Amino acid sequence: MDEILVPLTFFISIAVVISLMLSYKYRARQDMQRTIQVAIDKGQELSPELIDRLGEPAKKPGSDFRRGIIWLAIGAAFALFGVILGEEDAVQPMLAVATFPAVIGVAFLLLAKFAKQS
Repeated sequence: MDEILVPLTFFISIAVVISLMLSYKYRARQDMQRTIQVAIDKGQELSPELIDRLGEPAKKPGSDFRRGIIWLAIGAAFALFGVILGEEDAVQPMLAVATFPAVIGVAFLLLAKFAKQS
C-alpha cells in the first residue's frame, strides 16, 4: 500500500499547486476585467496601451536569469536527494527527474543571455 501512496501523494500535491496557480491567475484576470468595466461605466476613456499594461504586467529585466537559477537549483536538489538517500536504486531515477528542471533552467539562462544581446 505504501508503494502506491507515496507517488500518489507526490502527484496529487503537484496537481494542487498547479490548480492553485491557475486559480490565482484567473482571479487576477477577473479583477482586472472588473476594474476596466468600472472605468468604462464611469465614462473614462481607456487607450489600448493602458489596457495592455493592465492585462500583462511588465517583465522585470533579470527575471529569466532568476528563473534559470531557481530551476537549476531545483534540479540540483533532486539530484542531491537521490545521492543522499544512499540507495543504489534511487540514484538513477532521481538523476533522471533532476534533468527536467535542470534543462528548463538552462533554457531560461539562454533566454536571459540572448535577451541582453538583442
